[in-house]
Amino acid sequence: MLTTAPRDPAALPRLLITVLALLLLWPGLSLSELDLAVLVDGDNTRAMGNFLAGFWPPAHDAEFLALLGRATLETLAIATAGMSLALLIAVPAALLASRALSLSAVHRGGRPAWWANLARWPVRGLLIFLRSVPEIVWALLFVRAVGLGPTAGVLAIAITYAGMLGKVYAEIFESVDARPTRALLGAGSSRLSAFAYGVLPNAAGEMLSYTVYRWECAIRASVVMGFVGAGGLGQQIDLSLRMFAGGEVASMLLTFLLLVLLADQFSRLLRARLT
Repeated sequence: MLTTAPRDPAALPRLLITVLALLLLWPGLSLSELDLAVLVDGDNTRAMGNFLAGFWPPAHDAEFLALLGRATLETLAIATAGMSLALLIAVPAALLASRALSLSAVHRGGRPAWWANLARWPVRGLLIFLRSVPEIVWALLFVRAVGLGPTAGVLAIAITYAGMLGKVYAEIFESVDARPTRALLGAGSSRLSAFAYGVLPNAAGEMLSYTVYRWECAIRASVVMGFVGAGGLGQQIDLSLRMFAGGEVASMLLTFLLLVLLADQFSRLLRARLT
């Protein structure tokens, strides 16, 4: 015999949370002036149709494909060089900002002294500053400072991603099992040895996974920064859009899609092999 299902005791709280979320969302939608009706407006639909029709067929002549190949390699180079510089800043900054290697915490049950926490705030503040400014803003500043080209993109990625990587690495160091590190520090080991033998073996997998994910993000960011003159595929897309060369834009968008797909598969392979 079927019995009546008991009433879900969490139904009312869920409903109240949903209503509260909608009430909080509404001011944001009003401020953004979101108007989905423009997508189905007749004039706008015809304009979008004409714009998209110019994308076919994608450009595929030999001269353009050679240019596309150089721009793609330049995009990969910007992302990889930017990430390399970011790692050089992020790793030492994360070690200084993390409580994982605190000597004062060894004999205080893992709680560092107040002055030790205070001493870390300048590094944490620096990491906050680096990641709080978007990479495209840094790219605009560096384009003014060093001129058009990949250098501005590399420096913009290096600064922004150093802040992101440094923050996350510090949190990863603090989240692993602290007992091996405290044992090493308590026995007189140096901080560097305690990091190498106590923290790093437990944190390496998570660090690698996040670093590879950020490299994927750097590839996408390098394309976006190209629109402000930082080189790569983005700069070529901007030039083609200005010349109303829809076929060239279509070829570059397809290349960008393939690039992100390959980066995703490469990072998946690395994570499967090394974690």
